[in-house]
Amino acid sequence: MIIRQLLGMLAILSLAACGPDRKTSADTLDAAARDYVQLSLTIGEKEEGYIDAYYGPAEIKTAAIAEAPKLSLAELASRTDALAARVAALGKDAEGLYARRARFLAAQLTAARTRLRMMSGEKLSFEQEALGLFGVRPTLKPLASFDPVLAKIETLVPGDGPLADRVDAFQNRFTVPADRLKPVFDAAIAECKRRTLEHIKLPAGERFDLAFVTGKSWSGYNYYLGNFRSRIEINTDLPIRIGRAVDLGCHEGYPGHHVLNVLLEQKLVRGKGWIEFSVYPLYSPQSLLAEGSANYGIDLAFPGGERLAYETKTLYPLAGLSSADAARYSALQDATKALAQARFTIARDLLEGRIDEAEAVRLAQRYQLVSEARARQSVDFTKQYRSYVINYGLGQDMVQADVEAAGPSPAARWKRMEMILSEPTLPGDLRGGA
Repeated sequence: MIIRQLLGMLAILSLAACGPDRKTSADTLDAAARDYVQLSLTIGEKEEGYIDAYYGPAEIKTAAIAEAPKLSLAELASRTDALAARVAALGKDAEGLYARRARFLAAQLTAARTRLRMMSGEKLSFEQEALGLFGVRPTLKPLASFDPVLAKIETLVPGDGPLADRVDAFQNRFTVPADRLKPVFDAAIAECKRRTLEHIKLPAGERFDLAFVTGKSWSGYNYYLGNFRSRIEINTDLPIRIGRAVDLGCHEGYPGHHVLNVLLEQKLVRGKGWIEFSVYPLYSPQSLLAEGSANYGIDLAFPGGERLAYETKTLYPLAGLSSADAARYSALQDATKALAQARFTIARDLLEGRIDEAEAVRLAQRYQLVSEARARQSVDFTKQYRSYVINYGLGQDMVQADVEAAGPSPAARWKRMEMILSEPTLPGDLRGGA
């Protein structure tokens, strides 16, 4: 295993010796992949947040920083087109995993080209943007189609006043006191990890650092640092309810983002020397797989009633909360999942100018069943990340359908999940995918 990892790292270093956009008579996917990494990092110098993670050779990052000021967006678009043509030619006769590697690079370059169009001021529809960046065309339902879901939720929180206010007031009873957040999250993440390690072997030394932060439009974030390490941040701008501990522990950690990145580094970057997986452009098909697998990982790790049993036995006492109404709280969480796609429609209407921000907040309160403050946070996220919102609900649905097609056996489902996480997977590779 050590020899294999050394060979993988040597392959990465040899790729780093190539010049940008270098094409020779002996052109290879390895050379194209190296150019893709430098191109991605160069685009990242033009837009803050474009690169979510990079842990490849430092000299490629240095070269990207040096060349970015010299290149216009139009020139970067031309480079992207040229590299896409190279990858298409190189992948023409590829087979098996290598064909998937070529398709992965092609899809990532399509996303880069789409983002450059947006950065240049081109206006795309919500569906065009989602397809170009993430490789899927979302189904957008009229908001009225979610009214039957709201009617069912009414039975869980009966009373007077707007449903969103009643739901919010009920859920506030399950807020974790600030001074108990760390022990609750430490315990939840440890349990998520324990359950994941029963099915997926991770490399020795993998770990993460946990931090609580403020001033963000998201509730949690995983910053992958390389060398099998992550920094997980939890946003405390709004009170955190106990259900978020397992949610974020699985989503950001195990078997979510941390495990995905660890496996890609172990299996592809080190194991095969595929340098392209050392960079993660946020606006790319990678994100649909990342967010979808992270969300579905919650149910995979805690099937059936196991989550409620664990929370009432361990997390509620740590938080100092009564578990008397825990079952109803859990049922409410499950019921509101059916409203996930309402967020897509609200986002589309806001971004395309069909509604203003105030109306988006109002609709988010009604169809996401949240307080005004949480609705504003949701709308702020949409304004910042735009069509990225589809990756959570739609991504989860697609990953879930694929994994559960492996059969009812937990072992079979975990095996399929590991394959999705550790191979060059695109949305179209999922069974029943786009």
